[in-house]
Amino acid sequence: MNRPYTAILIVPTGVGAAIGGYAGDALPVAKVIAQVCDRLITHPNVLNGASLYWNIPNAFYVEGYGLDKFAAGCWGLRPVYSNKVGLLLDRGIEPELRLRHLQAADAARATLGLTLTDYVITDTPLNIELRTSPSGASWGTIGNPDSLLRAAEVLIKQAGAEAIAVVARFPDDMDEEAVQNYRHGKGVDPLAGAEAVISHLVVRTFQIPCAHSPALASAPPYPDLSPRSAAEELGYTFLPSVLVGLSRAPQFIIEKGSLTSLQGDIWVDQVDAAIVPATACGGSAILSLNQRRCQIITVEENTTQIQVPAQPLRIKPIQVNSYLEAVGVLVAHKAGINPSALRPTLTSLQSIV
Repeated sequence: MNRPYTAILIVPTGVGAAIGGYAGDALPVAKVIAQVCDRLITHPNVLNGASLYWNIPNAFYVEGYGLDKFAAGCWGLRPVYSNKVGLLLDRGIEPELRLRHLQAADAARATLGLTLTDYVITDTPLNIELRTSPSGASWGTIGNPDSLLRAAEVLIKQAGAEAIAVVARFPDDMDEEAVQNYRHGKGVDPLAGAEAVISHLVVRTFQIPCAHSPALASAPPYPDLSPRSAAEELGYTFLPSVLVGLSRAPQFIIEKGSLTSLQGDIWVDQVDAAIVPATACGGSAILSLNQRRCQIITVEENTTQIQVPAQPLRIKPIQVNSYLEAVGVLVAHKAGINPSALRPTLTSLQSIV
């Protein structure tokens, strides 16, 4: 079959996923899966590694709200060679910390050849507040969302931005126990849920790619740091991976079947498989994909703080223990082989009447 084999890799944000709940620690999973499929669609939580990143040529960096709209069949994805990325800075960022982020953006222009617009500072501080739900998942609020949207509109209309990187000042008075757990490689990223709120708002309003990088006061080195959290300790900003991801993020197509549709456009009916943690099946994208001819694969080892398995939602997945096993299922699926045929025990056919 000549049609490209397309898979979606989802690791929900801010739910304490054992793999993908930290600083880009799901990147190795994405790199491997990208080797066995023709197109891998995933989201910033998987590909962002703070100062670390990896260029995966056949991976598509799609913000979470945009991914939900894509999975529902409302939006399509149009691959690009590059985007002009606008930088949006929170007025609440102190001058020295703002300078650090601007220097990181200049470094991305000079060493990676990325195209960035002039930056915009919001007219009032965004006033981000962090919250934790009863399940343990993190979320947050934006005190001045209108200021965020006004700045994004300036970048789009006056600077010609095709994607937007937002840097918001996050509070320093975070729950110390949650921060220490995260640094030890356990618990929930206390920032992730609020980051999703910020990018969702921009994508929903303007229908262009967006991702967020938090601005935090620098902290002294931490001696017992988990390798899964270490990428966030390498510098003063998490911005590089966001800029790299947005530079090639696909543009959203809002109307299917329009006269401007192109051959390379991607729509949900072209998706063959989706991989998700076994306890995190309640997201909009997975529920939508389950209504289509898409094989859902759930990974038991990637535990999360939430408990939403597939069966109560009437999802019939292929259940695997690890991402290594999921890769084998993808290879078999792409080859048109039933994975059960690769096991030593194959049950006989049974009558259905």
